[in-house]
Amino acid sequence: MSVSVQTKALLWGLAGVGAWAATKSFLAQKRKTDFRNKTVIITGGSRGLGLEMARLLAQEGANLAICARDGDELDRAKSELEQYGVTVFTQVCDITDKLQVEWFVEATRQAIGPVDVLINNAGIIVVTPYEHATEDDFREAMDTNFWSAFHMINAVLPHMWMRKSGRIVNIASFGGKVAIPHLIPYSVSKFALVGYSEGIRAELLKDDIYVTTICPGLIRTGSPRNAIYKGQNEKEYAVFKIGDSLPFVTIDSGECAREVIDACRYGEAERIITLTAKIGAALEGLAPNLIGETMGVLNTFLPDPGGIGEQRALGKDSETPLSQSFLTNLTNEAAEQNNEIDR
Repeated sequence: MSVSVQTKALLWGLAGVGAWAATKSFLAQKRKTDFRNKTVIITGGSRGLGLEMARLLAQEGANLAICARDGDELDRAKSELEQYGVTVFTQVCDITDKLQVEWFVEATRQAIGPVDVLINNAGIIVVTPYEHATEDDFREAMDTNFWSAFHMINAVLPHMWMRKSGRIVNIASFGGKVAIPHLIPYSVSKFALVGYSEGIRAELLKDDIYVTTICPGLIRTGSPRNAIYKGQNEKEYAVFKIGDSLPFVTIDSGECAREVIDACRYGEAERIITLTAKIGAALEGLAPNLIGETMGVLNTFLPDPGGIGEQRALGKDSETPLSQSFLTNLTNEAAEQNNEIDR
């Protein structure tokens, strides 16, 4: 009895899927690493997602080096993380300054050893209608979200090449897959980071250095209060904070951190986190016109230009009864948990 062309194609397809699944499982086990006694740098590790990842790695016995601009934040984070019985090195560092980045990496090497794992987590978010976005907004986003990672990677690579071993994790965003209205400078910088991260992974695999790109959707870290808002800042903040608190659309910061560490552990190329982000990224590839039209509709529901115009205000200075209502309880709780509130 002859087998139809369609049946043969299906069988070959199933065989291909099975072969890829087996290959993926083999590579994952081959590349699996243990973080105990490893030296891990986390930029922006004093609060938010960075602090959540630091907690998990400390629990696994990693020695940590974290940097941030706020010394008091670093002191609070260090005091907490040292309770896990690991070495914690902290340094105030402006990651947009190449020299400060190089000093931090060298100071880490001197204090706790060559860097085994680098997690580029620090970033900046400016929420604004395009009418109020300036060239400086774009430059700042690129300096903080892209160039800082570029310089940090180049600072750790020489010793990773020397040892033929290393892990690099770049925390990009769903906004680096799909451009989001009122977050254009942010999206531009994250698109750049995604492309760079994917490109260097291909070139560093030969040296057993695994680069992982992370593209999360909305994470409940408590970070909206420390983001920057322009235009009708109070409305922009309320929209962003409420959106960041939706239980079935967002992900808990601790759960997100676990996914990031898991992706790093197995040397994955990329992990998109949250179901909505996975669906959105898939649709962007399959139906970009649909996503483009959807983003245009979404933009009509966002605040109009006006308010403070090109001036800036932090979220914590833009609170209103709406942004402090029950609708934002999850974000407020996350801010308390993740060192996002000044003490």
